[in-house]
Amino acid sequence: MTPKVQGETLVYRQDGQEQELIVDTAAWFAWLETASTFSFGSSEGLFTARREQAGHKRGGWYWKAYRKQHGKLSSRYLGKSETVTLARLQTVAQALADALVETAPDTDAEEARPSAQAAAPGMRSDALALLLSTKLHRPLPRAHLVRRPQLAARLTQGVMGPLTLVSAPAGFGKTTLLAQWFAESGMPVAWLSLEPGDNELVRFLSYLIAALQTLDPRVGAVALALLQMPQQARAEPVLTLLTNDVGSHGRDGGDFALVLDDYHVIEAKAIDQALTYLVEHLPPQMHLVIATREDPQLPLARLRARGHLTELRATDLRFTPSEAAAFLNQGMGLNLSAEDIARLSTRTEGWIAGLQLAAISMQGHQDATSFITSFTGSHHFVLDYLVEEVLQQQPESIQTFLPRTSILDRMTGSLCDAVLLNPSGSGQATLESIEHANLFLVPLDNERRWYRYHHLFADLLRQRLHQRSASSPGDEVEDVTELHIRASVWYEDHGLSIEAFHHAAAAHDVARAERLIEGEGMPLHFRGAGAPVLNWLESLPRTALDARPSLWVTYASTLLFGGQHTAVEQKLQAAEAALAAAVPDDRTRDLVGRIASMRATLAVIQHDGATIVVQSRRALEYLDPDNLPVRTATTWTLGYAYQLQGDRAAARGAYTEVIAIGKSFGDSIYTLAATINLGQVQEADNQLSLAAESYQRSLQLAGDPPQRMACEAHLGLARVFYEWNDLEEASQHGQQSAQLARQILVDTFAAYEVFVARLKLAQGDVPGAAAALDEAEAFVRRHSFVFRMPDVAAAQVLLLLHLGHLAAAAHLAQTHDLPISQARVHLAQRDPSAALAVLLPWRRQVEAKGWADEQLKVMVLQAVALHMHGDKDQAVHLLCDALALAAPGGFIRLFVDEGPPMAHLLSEVEAQGMMPDYVGKLLAILKADAQKRAHTSSLPPPAQRMFEPLSPRELEVLHLMAAGLSNQEMCERLFLALSTVKGHNRTIFGKLGVQRRTEAVARARALGLV
Repeated sequence: MTPKVQGETLVYRQDGQEQELIVDTAAWFAWLETASTFSFGSSEGLFTARREQAGHKRGGWYWKAYRKQHGKLSSRYLGKSETVTLARLQTVAQALADALVETAPDTDAEEARPSAQAAAPGMRSDALALLLSTKLHRPLPRAHLVRRPQLAARLTQGVMGPLTLVSAPAGFGKTTLLAQWFAESGMPVAWLSLEPGDNELVRFLSYLIAALQTLDPRVGAVALALLQMPQQARAEPVLTLLTNDVGSHGRDGGDFALVLDDYHVIEAKAIDQALTYLVEHLPPQMHLVIATREDPQLPLARLRARGHLTELRATDLRFTPSEAAAFLNQGMGLNLSAEDIARLSTRTEGWIAGLQLAAISMQGHQDATSFITSFTGSHHFVLDYLVEEVLQQQPESIQTFLPRTSILDRMTGSLCDAVLLNPSGSGQATLESIEHANLFLVPLDNERRWYRYHHLFADLLRQRLHQRSASSPGDEVEDVTELHIRASVWYEDHGLSIEAFHHAAAAHDVARAERLIEGEGMPLHFRGAGAPVLNWLESLPRTALDARPSLWVTYASTLLFGGQHTAVEQKLQAAEAALAAAVPDDRTRDLVGRIASMRATLAVIQHDGATIVVQSRRALEYLDPDNLPVRTATTWTLGYAYQLQGDRAAARGAYTEVIAIGKSFGDSIYTLAATINLGQVQEADNQLSLAAESYQRSLQLAGDPPQRMACEAHLGLARVFYEWNDLEEASQHGQQSAQLARQILVDTFAAYEVFVARLKLAQGDVPGAAAALDEAEAFVRRHSFVFRMPDVAAAQVLLLLHLGHLAAAAHLAQTHDLPISQARVHLAQRDPSAALAVLLPWRRQVEAKGWADEQLKVMVLQAVALHMHGDKDQAVHLLCDALALAAPGGFIRLFVDEGPPMAHLLSEVEAQGMMPDYVGKLLAILKADAQKRAHTSSLPPPAQRMFEPLSPRELEVLHLMAAGLSNQEMCERLFLALSTVKGHNRTIFGKLGVQRRTEAVARARALGLV
């Protein structure tokens, strides 16, 4: 009796007795591990399931479902035992039932239709959808295919692991094999056919997500939105979002595969790295299949050693003599003897494309044996000969059509018509006749509207076209150029600017290519075509660039946008040299303005305020009034320079102008940046409510998911909520800022760590504050963000004073010239006179500059110093002035963080009846903080637990560790071996009860050891 699942119950026999158990229970999954077969029947359908073993080293077992009807056997992959649930059984039963009644897989066309949200910026969605549908189309198995059950079994085994690699030269049937196996196995598949133009990371990942969305439109929406932001996304956050999305959505159908076909066209190292990350973080239900002519730059050896890689190579894909016989006699309609087949198989070494070409050439030959006997040579020469034979047997119109359309990566009827300009012929009809003649034409959609040539066939057709051009008069050369121009025009008319640019570049039409790069409002290299644009510019001779100075400017802009900042200035100087020989006009003036604008942007990266101002003003003087995008960007850089220089009124004016332009002509990345910066200026002017509104508006502009620039808005809100004493809300915004800042290399992360340190100190977490500042200092030094060091040092002074390390605090405040920090040190030393001597001149400076935030900080500290000095009336009067300035902004922590001295001083203000509500609120918070500190101090603090004392040498190593020295630098300083230093590190970690350097330094500072 075959075990049978009916409904939710399994019925089977054991020891001669009939047994029952419920599906989806622990007993069911245990039974699956011991069983070999069972049948399943339900309203969805019926099938027989068999347990099969993978043949590779992992030796995994899986279940497969089979159903035979009307003489046709269909199968579907069920999965590993732990995934064979009742829902999975019902889904596969329905799939098998559907497969048996299908007459044509028309649903593939619908499934292959990409999500509209996958449309890249700057491309018409209808045109892109048309283009994407050809890239995402899963090839359908051809009629009269040679069945290859051994290879199908290998592929079935492969999906037990994360990666299957099908690697072989052209013409070995890689794509055909995969199409056949997926059709027979029933495993859901997302398919992406790659092209040379996909060597742009953002473009590649966008297409990859679009392919996955053919299976589930929900997958990857957030990751795709991140990719489409103006700032170039890093691959890891995008792929993390994508894999989490796949894992969280799951699929009712169980496991699925993603096929990357023709991966050999990918040369970008960034894409190889991204794919490596994806392979190593694949969700368990997702399997990657790569078809390629050459091995990808992935860690194949590591994957192979782990048993995570299944490989099919040329030796596996070659036709055996029996497969060759089936292909030639049944598939190609020949009637060859066993001897002829064996001889031809030997000549071609089982190479499928060679056999196919030979079969086409033999059609019409009466003496096949003589043909095969004369058929000798290497693949290259054999193929040349066969193509000659194939082409010469075609009508003259086809012989003309084939090489001329070979310039196209993909073809549709109207495109062919536009390229050939043949009024007597129809491109669509010709394509259909070529497909009918089996001349290596591959359909790219079910409607047979788009095609491509077999890659190898296309290479040879192009070779013939160029050979003919090289050996013909000049008119023939111009003809090839004209073909590319016509293709470029067609693509541009259909909204496919990148493809239009490719053909313009191939035609060496510099003027047209440049116009297409500049685009209508948004340059092409801002729309996912940075790599091809840069490659083209690099290929141009210097004379061509000098003849068109605008190309040098575009060259610099492409490098700047691509992050190659150090190479930009050289191109700008070349542009200026070329402009010197040009006749001045409005266009050359605008180029001078664009050059200055880029120099201003470079200076922004270096935080060089003076250079930003000079170059921004020059740019605004020269830029064309209608060049609104660059003028807007330049106005923002000018505002940023004013902000760096402390001219807050001028900065506010520039940012307000940028925001106004956004309201009139549409928001841009600069609208977002200006809104964030306006919030920072408002915050510095003590207008906390206005600042919070600007930061919130920035988050709206940043979208969902937010652009990574929004990290500054979140950090601004964190500071505002901290000042309002909403520490929980402040912490949440701080964490959101850090999440975004980690995705890009910006100095914001250092500012975040400084914020965390102040938050930790307010919460009484001294070790946490120390660890945050260690992270901040290390980050600043590692990435040379030296302009952030004063902020870090000011927070370090607060920490050192909290720990009682007055000498170290004084040294740090003096080194970084921090007046307020110096005054704090003097107050900690009980020297209010020295503190007042520092604060008075500093107050005069900040009042003269209009720095409201610094003025308020000075006034608060002056009041504390005066009170300590004994000038209580003057202290109370000054504090009242400070309270009056602070009340509109709702400042709290500014006063509360001063602790008990401020509590005493506020009590005297309260006694005089001044601002009773505001003062009463501050005193209540100070009282609550004091009670919290008293409760905490009554507990034995974990930072003060007894530990084994450190030796003098260990203390020496600890001090060097706190100074940021590496192990090697310690070796050189202490004249010790590296192993000895590492041994001291381990001992120190053990005695302090920590595991990392940052924890050791924080613990040591909390204990007063450093």
